[in-house]
Amino acid sequence: MNLLLERVQTSLLDLVGQFIQLLPGLAIALVLVLLTGYAAKVTQKMVGRMAKRLVPSRSLQLLAMQVTRIGTWAIGIIIAAVIAFPDLRLGDIIGLLGLGSVAIGFAFQDIFKNFLAGILLLVEQPFRLGDQVIMCDYEGTVEAIKIRSTQLRTYTGELVEIPNAIVFTSPVRVLTAFRSRRTDLGIGVDYTTPLPLAKQTFLEVINRTDGVLSDPAPEVDVVGFGDSSIDFKLRYWTTPQMAEVRRIQTQVAMALKAACDEAGISIPYPIRTVHLFDQTQFSESQPLANGTGARDAAS
Repeated sequence: MNLLLERVQTSLLDLVGQFIQLLPGLAIALVLVLLTGYAAKVTQKMVGRMAKRLVPSRSLQLLAMQVTRIGTWAIGIIIAAVIAFPDLRLGDIIGLLGLGSVAIGFAFQDIFKNFLAGILLLVEQPFRLGDQVIMCDYEGTVEAIKIRSTQLRTYTGELVEIPNAIVFTSPVRVLTAFRSRRTDLGIGVDYTTPLPLAKQTFLEVINRTDGVLSDPAPEVDVVGFGDSSIDFKLRYWTTPQMAEVRRIQTQVAMALKAACDEAGISIPYPIRTVHLFDQTQFSESQPLANGTGARDAAS
């Protein structure tokens, strides 16, 4: 019994002694980790300034800054591990990283998938910061393209974060990819309206509305004969920003109503014709007025 107690006591003393020997290295490693955080911020800012001068693309600037931050942290942690555990050799670290990468890969496969998709998005640039897009049933302005997700600010002031893997594999409509964007506005006129007069009136309204581009030229087409109106489709081009599109569409609609009133062009309400008859005049067992007989229940 005494021998067992002596062995336990000796083992505890050895552990305490080893811990005391490691204390300076652990303290230095802890300080180094804290300095790594500061160094990551400094190097990220330095790389960001250099990238602004050398790389015109904002997305590639962000990629360089994010890779620099992650690389600085990785180097700092490896150096801290070597200082904290002097017996840990470079080969051991590489082997540990190799074994750990398999387990980490299974545990964090979604994170790595989003990471790689984020890098591809920053390199290929299907859209840029400030673009207005529609992705995954959300519409808004691209605020940031991070390593893990893409941030979208909706028109109602909400922030939406969409994983990069979903963005990379889903269709994305970039509304501000080009300098102009077309708006289609429908309007109907009464069947008694002279169509050349209506078309000329609509074209004049569109051409004199502030904000409508002259190139490409506006178009007015007859698209169909409705139940109560002859339907026109007005197509005109504006700058692609949503706020400008909505503002100009409101101006065009108001100007169209005023021009129609001035030209005597009627914009009809939906018309329905309802025929009423006296149901008491008819019976299932008596012939109808057109001479056709109705079968009674007995037949």
